[in-house]
Formats: sequence, structure tokens, C-alpha cells
Amino acid sequence: MKRYMVRSASGLGVICVIRTEGDVAEWNFPADPGAVRDARAAVRGQLHDWKLASLDDVAALLVSELVTNALRHATGPIGVRLVRSARSPGALLVEVSDPLPDLPRERAARPDDETGRGLQLVANSSRRWGTRPGEKGKTVWFELAVPG
Repeated sequence: MKRYMVRSASGLGVICVIRTEGDVAEWNFPADPGAVRDARAAVRGQLHDWKLASLDDVAALLVSELVTNALRHATGPIGVRLVRSARSPGALLVEVSDPLPDLPRERAARPDDETGRGLQLVANSSRRWGTRPGEKGKTVWFELAVPG
């Protein structure tokens, strides 16, 4: 397992790269505001490596939203996972996990609300999305259509 030291707003943190070989890439980020930027950069880099750069803007935006939600509501490490699936070759699966067991719910934000649009953005920008409980927390996932 690779570990990288990164400088964050609160000092040095560790990004744990679980794997980036083949059709799966996984990272764990500390519950730190810098995790949003680091997750976005990791996703963009992996999609570039996979020759899926056409998806990097939308994937980075949606990962930013979900990692921000995890930071706002949970403590502990935040997992990000990308999967190019042979079962569904036209899709990229993106998962964001955190240790809080409470599943998020989509809200209808009023025009003046400053929060509450993240899951709407995920729902409207992805092919499909959902949540699932895990042994330790939950995972919010979405699929993006792979062009071609």
C-alpha cells in the first residue's frame, strides 16, 4: 500500500493510495478540508491515465460535492473509488465512502439556501446514483456514461 504525505490546512496529512492498477483506483483521505482538492486531483489524474479525460470535469465536480458532504457530516477517513467495469463497459462507477452510517437524502433547496444542492447535482449529472450502508458507514455512488 502506498502512502503519500500532503500538506493541508491543518498541517501534514496522509493520503493512503490503496490501489491504482487495472480497472480500479482507490484512495483514503483524512477528514480535512484539503481532502476535497486532493480527491479532485486524484480523480482527474486517474481518468487522464485511463484515457477518460472527457469525464474529468463532471467526475471531479461530483466527487467534490460528495467529499464535501462527508467532511460536513462525518469524521474519519473518506474513501474514493473509481471502477471501470467489464460488466458495464459504457459506465464509470464512482464511490465516496465515510464512517457515518446515516444515509444522505436529496433535499429541495430553496432559491436562497446556500446548501442542499449537492445530491441534486449528482442526480442530474450522472446516469444513475444511489447509496448503500456498509459495515462501517456508508457509500454514495454514481455512474457516468463513458463516451464511445
